[in-house]
Amino acid sequence: MTAAASEPSDPLEAATQATRSLQGLSTELTARVPQLLEAMRSVGTGLELHSTLDRICETAAELADARYAAIGVVDEEGEGLSDFVTFGVDAGTARRIGRLPDGHAGLLGALIRDPQTIRLADLSTDPRAAGFPPGHPPMRTFLGVPIRVQGEIFGNLYLAEKYGGGEFNDYDVHMVRVLATEAGIAIGNARLYEAARQRERWIDGSVAVTTALLSGGDADDALTVVAEQARRLADADAGIVLLPAEEGGLEIVAVSSPRATKSLGVVIPPESAVVEQLLKGEAVFVADASTDPRMISRLTSAYGPSMMLPLQSGGRVLGALATPRVRGARPFTETERTLATQFASQAALALMMADAQRDRERLAVYEDRDRIARDLHDLVIQRLFATGMMLESAQRKSIVPAVREGVGKAVDELDVTIQEIRTAIFALQQGPAEAPSGLRTRVLREINMAAVPLGFKPAHRFLGVIDSAVGDLTGKNLIAALREALSNAFRHAEATRIEVVLDATVTLPDGSAGVRLSVADDGVGIPEGGRRSGLRNLARRAESLGGASWCGPGIGEDGGGTTVVWEAPL
Repeated sequence: MTAAASEPSDPLEAATQATRSLQGLSTELTARVPQLLEAMRSVGTGLELHSTLDRICETAAELADARYAAIGVVDEEGEGLSDFVTFGVDAGTARRIGRLPDGHAGLLGALIRDPQTIRLADLSTDPRAAGFPPGHPPMRTFLGVPIRVQGEIFGNLYLAEKYGGGEFNDYDVHMVRVLATEAGIAIGNARLYEAARQRERWIDGSVAVTTALLSGGDADDALTVVAEQARRLADADAGIVLLPAEEGGLEIVAVSSPRATKSLGVVIPPESAVVEQLLKGEAVFVADASTDPRMISRLTSAYGPSMMLPLQSGGRVLGALATPRVRGARPFTETERTLATQFASQAALALMMADAQRDRERLAVYEDRDRIARDLHDLVIQRLFATGMMLESAQRKSIVPAVREGVGKAVDELDVTIQEIRTAIFALQQGPAEAPSGLRTRVLREINMAAVPLGFKPAHRFLGVIDSAVGDLTGKNLIAALREALSNAFRHAEATRIEVVLDATVTLPDGSAGVRLSVADDGVGIPEGGRRSGLRNLARRAESLGGASWCGPGIGEDGGGTTVVWEAPL
């Protein structure tokens, strides 16, 4: 038996019509009205969408005395199912069935194309039925009712296998249609609540990104925050930040992913159609990154639905943000696309503000360095030179050999000190455009700069061909790691001696060639319970390149102090 009837589009009209149809029916139906009212009350409680769908399924099954119930949520295009919630199917059976139905065929597809009530005594005999996949429990009787939310089709409520072996009767149809109307109202409320919560989460994520970018911390760490927040908010498998590369295209500069990845530093070439669109300020949405012909990078083979959004503000494109999901995952909704686009715009604005703030801070630092350099040259060196002249005069007048020898050594020490101060003055006066590109020279510069706040110059040793062996990306992160380690030694270690060793001849645990940086001191060591954010930064930099970072005993007495080791592939 098949029953189909036209459905009113207005929820109030549908409820009125369904309730009016109950009048004048048998005492059996009248006796079930309290059960219907209790079912409607149950469906209307709670605001979380998925739990609301679970509750509707369970309530509908109880109301119609059915063994199985399900709700198929129609996708935004209205051509298939974006979600499928079941009741009565245990976890083991669900695993045997495997993939959930997509609604493109069979009775489920028919209900999507023509959302009318369907009642069947034996669904296997219906020409629209497409059969069951292996492992699916047998089903014969069937009742399908559309669910409308604010006049639009949200999905369909399916019931199967009425207990006792009978068919779904007219009473069941009436009761389930009233329940479906109430379910539409409950789902509408849940969707509004879910949308409000979703917007709140994206706003909170934008605030976190803005705070991180404007906090004055490391720029790479701030970009990692952007990637982490985007991945979390978009429920994606990865969050990826790309910035324009020197040779053209977009370079991956920050990645957040639960899996180990070596994508950091990979450049997507300028001939990519996706890169061209992004650099024009156009968003790119891909249904399946693993098969889309525009995705020419090997990194996309593991991903499915993807959003790639330009980081643009004031007509200027600063880079791009990508949030791919795994293959087979649900596609991004229109709401998610809109919220992610707004998030990317906010992140781009924060990036521009952070760049401007860093420029102001850099200018203040350069002005301060110029002042210090002038003071050192005009005051300190002149006084040291005058002191040396006085000592030399005293040396000539002294008739005691030991005194003359001691004064001579003091004069030599003053000459060395004056030379080191002049070196420091040169480093202070050196602008960013004048910075030498060789890794060895950059390491020496960091060591010389650290000597000013430390009060002494760290010892250093190089092993291997540093400049030609170490790649640019590894070198950039190595310098940042050295700066972090020296900063930690100055701020926390209370060290009197530091040794820096850079070895480009090491072999990493996986057998590949690598470079190892060691910064050892004789300070107080790492206290129990002390902050370790700097050490975590070092480890994260190394791991993003396929390397590692750890701490060990220092070079003080009995292993006092700390040795920070950082290594990565060449």
